[in-house]
Amino acid sequence: MYDMKWIRDNPEAFDTGLKRRGLEAMSSQILEMDKEYRALQTAQQELQSKRNALSSQIGIVKKQGGDVDAIMHEVAEIKNKMTDLDEQVRKKGLDIFDVLSALPNTPDASCPEGLDDKTNVVIRQVGQKPVFKFTPKEHDELGQGLGMMDVEQAGKVSGARFTYLKGALARLERALGQFMIDLHTTEHGYTEMEVPLMVKDDAAFGTAQLPKFREDLFQTTNGFWLIPTAEVSLTNYVAGRILDEKELPIRVTALTPCFRSEAGSAGRDTRGMFRQHQFYKDELVSIVAPEKSFDELERMTKCAEEVLQKLGLAYQVVCLSAGDMSFTSHKTYDLEVWLPGQNKYREISSCSNCGSFQARRMDARFKRNGEKGTQYVHTLNGSGVAVGRALIAVMENYQQEDGSIVVPEVLRPYMGGIEVIKPIK
Repeated sequence: MYDMKWIRDNPEAFDTGLKRRGLEAMSSQILEMDKEYRALQTAQQELQSKRNALSSQIGIVKKQGGDVDAIMHEVAEIKNKMTDLDEQVRKKGLDIFDVLSALPNTPDASCPEGLDDKTNVVIRQVGQKPVFKFTPKEHDELGQGLGMMDVEQAGKVSGARFTYLKGALARLERALGQFMIDLHTTEHGYTEMEVPLMVKDDAAFGTAQLPKFREDLFQTTNGFWLIPTAEVSLTNYVAGRILDEKELPIRVTALTPCFRSEAGSAGRDTRGMFRQHQFYKDELVSIVAPEKSFDELERMTKCAEEVLQKLGLAYQVVCLSAGDMSFTSHKTYDLEVWLPGQNKYREISSCSNCGSFQARRMDARFKRNGEKGTQYVHTLNGSGVAVGRALIAVMENYQQEDGSIVVPEVLRPYMGGIEVIKPIK
């Protein structure tokens, strides 16, 4: 959400940000609406002042024995005008709110120019890609060969983009989630949280899932929204609050199911479990002072990277171009893990600095020590990482010619000592 004063003071920067997102300049339109809104407010104040003055005259005229009917009639007329004006102010305010709430965050100056993933920039590549003496298989073929993955039956039960896992493969997915949450809480300073999986409209609006991405969400019959990521619940933990500066930074994490309708992704990643309606993800959220947010983005990205490093997976860090970032992002790094079955890097984590964009929507502020007034916090979120995609990466990178999967050493304590997952006989 944008600060209208900032748009008034920086119309060119505002338009430049929108253009970098692939949108038309809108400062003239918005400032004209703002001008009309403020003119209505001025008229409101003038009528109120006039009404107050006339009301005070009534007592004076009465004391002097005069006739107050004319004055009272004028006061009544002003009251009617004010009622109409109040409604105009309300509607104009809502019009401005609707326009601003539908606009994405402005990209930071350091984000590459471009409108899609073709203009993203690889920052670094880490790790060695595995070399196989056989043609590596994709995860779905491996899972079915193990007898531990059933997409067909899941489709009969729930439709497309659902998967059954069983036995050691199901345990491997659970092990990955537990490993991630343990790493982030014991070594990276995040506090684990158990969070609501269903939220109200205000919470979904606060993190900007609503109104623009309504079609990407699942809604219950009584109006709750199933979270598409724990970012929604974790970030809204500070919604409507004024924090003390000493409380910052807040770093929280949660391992939760996530639910996405995947609207607009028809035909994409239909094989296996790469893009699911239901999946697990370890989410990282930071709430920080404004001057700390870019350092925090680097820190958060390194935390997510360490998951992949400890799993022994090759990956690359990509800085997203201005037009390829998510709606709320001011700057984003994607982690893309190497999948030998697909012979390419695929996204497994996205770490974003949202600046004050979400904080303004959810009214999350803090008060600096010894200073008057408050400021909006900056919010960041990242996958630390997507558990299902980590499972895919482990399966494809640790596969053997006979279709078995070697369990990475870091996961073996979570697997009861199982070192190799072999086909069910």
